[in-house]
Amino acid sequence: MDGLSSWAAAWFLLAAVPISGFVIFSDLARMKIPNVAVGALVASYAVLGLIALPIDQYLWHWTHLPVLLLVGIILNAAGAMGAGDAKFIAAAGPFIATADIQLMIPLFSACLLAGFFAHRLARMSPIRKAVPHWESWTTGKRFPMGFPLGMTLVFYLLMVLILR
Repeated sequence: MDGLSSWAAAWFLLAAVPISGFVIFSDLARMKIPNVAVGALVASYAVLGLIALPIDQYLWHWTHLPVLLLVGIILNAAGAMGAGDAKFIAAAGPFIATADIQLMIPLFSACLLAGFFAHRLARMSPIRKAVPHWESWTTGKRFPMGFPLGMTLVFYLLMVLILR
């Protein structure tokens, strides 16, 4: 199966950018990824996927959601990730082509490192004073994974759009 086309990435970006932005903001501010964002991501794939993908690829991508959700539930039960993170990963799964996994692993790693260091630096800088009520500043060792997860989805789609 081929990777995602630039045509599909362009369509998916219409939903991924605002929804991922909301997820990032919500996770930074409240350490929560709202179910409404997860639902919006799934609903946007349901609609945009019909426009952007051939029907066989559209249907195949739906299988990513339950597989990733099951893995996320197991990781959540083991205490390795939050439930919101698991649900967001599952909802983002259909947007990503299986053939692009070689791209996703280093991209997620880079977004995770960049997000972690940006968050920790911002937490120690005067930027923190602009939004002192953000829960992610005060949660100790916990980190808002919605930040790198949202970045990863958007950057993946941008890379596909630009490079294909």
